[in-house]
Amino acid sequence: MRFFNTEGPVRPEDHYCLPPLSRWDLDQVLMLIDQKKYFLLHAPRQTGKTSCLLALMERLNAEGQYRTLYVNIEAAQAARERVEAGMAAIIQALASSARWRLGDEAADAMALEVIQGGALLGGVQEFLTRWCGQSPRPVVLLLDEVDALVGDTLISLLRQLRAGYEQRPRHFPQTVVLCGVRDLRDYRIHASSETDIITGGSAFNIRAKSLRLGDFSADEVQRLLTEHTLETGQHFSAEALERVWTLTQGQPWLVNALAYETCFEMREGRDRTRSIDRDMIEQAKEALIARRVTHLDQLADKLREARVRRIIEPMLAGTALGEVPLDDRDYLVDLGLLRRVDGGGLDVANPIYREVLPRMLASGPQDSLPRIAPTWLDADGKLDPERLLQGFLAFWRQHGQPLLGSAPYHEIAPHLVLMAFLHRVINGGGTLEREYAIGSGRMDLCLRYGEVTLGMELKVWRPGSPDPLAEGLAQLDDYLSGLNLDSGWLVIFDRRPDQPPIAERTSSTPVVSPGGRRIQVIRG
Repeated sequence: MRFFNTEGPVRPEDHYCLPPLSRWDLDQVLMLIDQKKYFLLHAPRQTGKTSCLLALMERLNAEGQYRTLYVNIEAAQAARERVEAGMAAIIQALASSARWRLGDEAADAMALEVIQGGALLGGVQEFLTRWCGQSPRPVVLLLDEVDALVGDTLISLLRQLRAGYEQRPRHFPQTVVLCGVRDLRDYRIHASSETDIITGGSAFNIRAKSLRLGDFSADEVQRLLTEHTLETGQHFSAEALERVWTLTQGQPWLVNALAYETCFEMREGRDRTRSIDRDMIEQAKEALIARRVTHLDQLADKLREARVRRIIEPMLAGTALGEVPLDDRDYLVDLGLLRRVDGGGLDVANPIYREVLPRMLASGPQDSLPRIAPTWLDADGKLDPERLLQGFLAFWRQHGQPLLGSAPYHEIAPHLVLMAFLHRVINGGGTLEREYAIGSGRMDLCLRYGEVTLGMELKVWRPGSPDPLAEGLAQLDDYLSGLNLDSGWLVIFDRRPDQPPIAERTSSTPVVSPGGRRIQVIRG
């Protein structure tokens, strides 16, 4: 029985999948190859790049006009800036792949001869010159994980490919496709041999095109999930199909992971007589996030990078980006972390990432929380909003100040500490939804626990700015209207200098909003 794949390239005999070559403009790719062009394919991790390259290799080799070879050169990453070791690893990867993919038994001996010849600084160019010169057909070379290489090793590879470019197609590959997460323009190569950062464009100026592999469309998501239905008879409800699309926005790994979690991990989902409903998709989402699966963990790891922080921190705070370089913005889009929305602006790529980012950032404060008795529950175990308010005020007065230092992003430290507290509140019995956007000046939270839904607006009173109370009440009215609620919290974090300690200035005051809603204004 086939299943939804979340590890490595797809195999149609084992996995539900869309035809890989249908996921890009195949006519354009074939035209670039016929024109002897060198080009890039880039996309975020686990979106299907390798599957597309392997399918392209199989097609071209079956047609017989070209000799096409796929090679993963990630092993050379371990060489770091030891260029000769890196080149030897790439040569060995080329030869090994030629042997087991194309049956070229002579490639190993040729690689050994080049490596033992001692001129490894130009070894990749030398090997490709010899190997292509003996090829019965023009060579198309598909190099995967190129941007995993480091410093001088990456520079050397790019420059050797550029140096051999004039020898194509008789003594060098007719076409080279470089594949990785980032576009070439995002290669910022820090090399010990250079005083300045080397960009990919300057090291490889023979690139003709950069192709980006996109996410699934809504129709493609439905087609993929329907493969499971056709094979097993188990249906996805219309609401479940819509929820998968909404949560993932077509990110291929997320689509497959949600479907696999639902249909193969959840006990009720393994019952093929039972339809997959919206609630099961929600449970699957929570399970993936709670387990910190590798894909989401890799995403969270990027949050430590300075160029990522420069954008994500103001997004979470709702402030303007300021003078953030275009290269940094493009980098986050190429990583798949953000997307450009219609009409301009940046947004987190999908609701799952939108939830994961602040949750991961709040993990430090959450792990630093003291033991807190659940005073917010009544005798029947139901959430009491008034008790929750008193519990939070007591917590914030006692622990707010020291916990701010455990938050990795200083500008939104209070937001992260509050979210850490709220995660302790829901503790598997509820959900916490977040909304934030560049320039909005706020973050919205919606806590759901049993029959209780609590909407909150988080604002920051910054130095030199007026009290955000009036603006916050108007914004909270809009948010609560969308949730169909007549009450909520407005939390104002005072970050102005020379204020009394948090324990002294924390307070709560009931007010009526311009829209007539009952609001608890919490200042801390």
